[in-house]
Amino acid sequence: MPDEDAELQEIRMKMLREMMRKGETNMAGNIIELTDDTFEEALKKYPKLVVDCWAPWCAPCRMIAPIIDKLSEKYSGQIQFAKLNTDQNQKTAMQNGIMSIPTLLIYRDGKLVDRVIGALPEPLLEKSIIKNLL
Repeated sequence: MPDEDAELQEIRMKMLREMMRKGETNMAGNIIELTDDTFEEALKKYPKLVVDCWAPWCAPCRMIAPIIDKLSEKYSGQIQFAKLNTDQNQKTAMQNGIMSIPTLLIYRDGKLVDRVIGALPEPLLEKSIIKNLL
């Protein structure tokens, strides 16, 4: 079984690398995956952008992922949601001062207007997003 687990993990990582190599790719709802190469372009492209900074090993990141999915569907067409894997995009994480994850970066017209750190409950995450973007 350990060999099968390692093989599955390698397949998952290969698929993730391929998705990230292509740059901006669709995730659940209207969530896009950002990389070091696509981050600045996304800031210019989307007037209202929420970036979920996460890592695959981060349990709190996995806890808020369904909340981010739900909010991306609720505000589809109004706010663009994105994910940034901080392990694979360390340059962008460092440039944005990401010291702990999960961290949500909230941008309006390319400018950082708020930062939400930690796995907060849905109402608090939504409130932070709404007050800054709607």
